[in-house]
Amino acid sequence: MEKYLINPNEKIAKICKDIYGNFSEHLGRCIYEGLFVGKNSDIPNVNGMRCDVVNALKDMGLPVLRWPGGCFADEYHWKDGIGPLESRKKMINTHWGGVTEDNSFGTHEFFELCNQLGCDAYITGNLGSGTVQEMSEWVEYMTFGGESPMANLRRQNGRQEPWKLKYFAVGNENWGCGGNMDPYFYSNMYKKYATYVRKYSDDNPVYKVACGPNAEDYHWTEELMKNARRMMNGLALHYYTITHDWSRKGSATEFTKDEYYTCLRKAYKIDEIITRHLEIMNRYDLEKRVDLIVDEWGTWHDVEPGTNPGFLYQQNTMRDAVVAALSLNIFNKHADRIRMCNIAQTVNVLQAVALTDGGDMVLTPTYYIFKLFKDHMENTLLGSYITSGEAGTQSDRLPALTESASMDESGVIYSTVVNTDADSAKAVKCQVADSEVKAVRAEILTGAIDAYNSFEKKDEVKTAPFTAFEKTADGFTAEIPPCSIVKFIIER
Repeated sequence: MEKYLINPNEKIAKICKDIYGNFSEHLGRCIYEGLFVGKNSDIPNVNGMRCDVVNALKDMGLPVLRWPGGCFADEYHWKDGIGPLESRKKMINTHWGGVTEDNSFGTHEFFELCNQLGCDAYITGNLGSGTVQEMSEWVEYMTFGGESPMANLRRQNGRQEPWKLKYFAVGNENWGCGGNMDPYFYSNMYKKYATYVRKYSDDNPVYKVACGPNAEDYHWTEELMKNARRMMNGLALHYYTITHDWSRKGSATEFTKDEYYTCLRKAYKIDEIITRHLEIMNRYDLEKRVDLIVDEWGTWHDVEPGTNPGFLYQQNTMRDAVVAALSLNIFNKHADRIRMCNIAQTVNVLQAVALTDGGDMVLTPTYYIFKLFKDHMENTLLGSYITSGEAGTQSDRLPALTESASMDESGVIYSTVVNTDADSAKAVKCQVADSEVKAVRAEILTGAIDAYNSFEKKDEVKTAPFTAFEKTADGFTAEIPPCSIVKFIIER
């Protein structure tokens, strides 16, 4: 029996709710059809935002949404997406499918979506193909409440008061699709552009995010922290879990057990990657003022057969759910240095939490992970440790069990435990230090490693009450099924 210790006396950090953020790009059917259908659509909507998706995301507890990209951000010119719809410029989305964008979803529509969701806004500015003036004017347009050309233009377009803009990124993936820059060149460009991302009021400070590294590019982090740390609030890391390689990623639904473990082992590697980047950041930032932001993460598989390869539409199985749970437990464990994470992407793209087909919607196994974990938001991360053997193949090994634990203001403890083993249940004995446990409740997400929800079978994978445990005086014992994620709620 594995031992699981939770220490409520070891209060490590607050788990920022924004760790549970999502990413929405003008890519495939994420924005158009996924989130936005227009006011004249037959699909039920409020001001163009489809009601089923909005309600699902609200129920999931979505705290922050990143927009408009992604690679798209560095070719997006914001003035094309404001004003009367009939006068907005059309553009070609050269990164994703070569489709024509009519810019009917722009700045005003994005803030309307955030308002309906009750979430904060995270916007990425165009450094790759845009000007300093263009970026500066966008921030002025969104956040300035006084008299100015951009504030008056906003009022002319129907919005009197400035919006609350929580996060603003100065470029995206500028080591690649955002301009193919080296870190020294980008750090100087960042400083130039960020200078003109102004704070227009004390009650609406803009948190500035610099483009950070691609996965294991530690040199990029070194150069950015060395040259630009004083002008940034956060540094953005991107890491995708790809089972094979970029040329052959592998099917989202048809995979072997070996491929299941390869995918999970690569997902688990993000813990090492985060740790190494933070070591570099901490050397240059002894006060730990600059946060790490993981603003693109998740699985990337081959697109579904018969779909546009530029739309990145993929299904989502229990394997993806385990990747999400592994990742969120890791992010929780780094809550002292991670401020925000954004899974890619919200609807119909990559590791989406929802898929749509016309007026129909299905929630993915990943959706249920976010809903299962949302109780961690704004809680205090506790010291915790679980013994665990390994799961996997001879070449792809990772811990069979991972966990994180947090406590809310009333002293209730939330514990999320992942069993990565595809075949074997794991017996666990949990002890909560210096505590008399009064009650334990639990919820589970489990299924075959390749189980998924389709439009024909929407409830193939969903959460359910979990009862295979026994409360003890100071914790519980439990039998964690294979390929499962269990949330325990412990009242003391």
